[in-house]
Amino acid sequence: MARFIYHCALRWSDLDAYGHVNNARFLTLYEEARVALMFTAARAAGLESFENGIVISRHEIDYLRPIDYGDPVRIELWIEEIKASRLIVAYELFDGEELASRGRTVCVPYDLEAGRPRRVRDVEREFLSPYLG
Repeated sequence: MARFIYHCALRWSDLDAYGHVNNARFLTLYEEARVALMFTAARAAGLESFENGIVISRHEIDYLRPIDYGDPVRIELWIEEIKASRLIVAYELFDGEELASRGRTVCVPYDLEAGRPRRVRDVEREFLSPYLG
């Protein structure tokens, strides 16, 4: 299984009153990595269907240590599971070489025009399969 690696710069606005990255901002960091895979990398591979609709039905995050403002963080993500109508993205966020957080997101492909969930397409499954682990 390959992991998709994304380096994300921290912003001053990511910090809380204690000078650490705010817990809610972890979702934003994970979102940036997920979008880099499902939109940017997918588009480069000729796949644009994720851009037509995907919604989030669940997030979970384990905070392992605080992150101070500084160098970009590294997010490694992979696909934990692909079912007929959903997929689970798993993440690990590193501050330098220190594991700072783990997370998971349940994504549901969505038909924006019909206003309802849709099935994972074969071409989407094929694109994500190298990251399935």
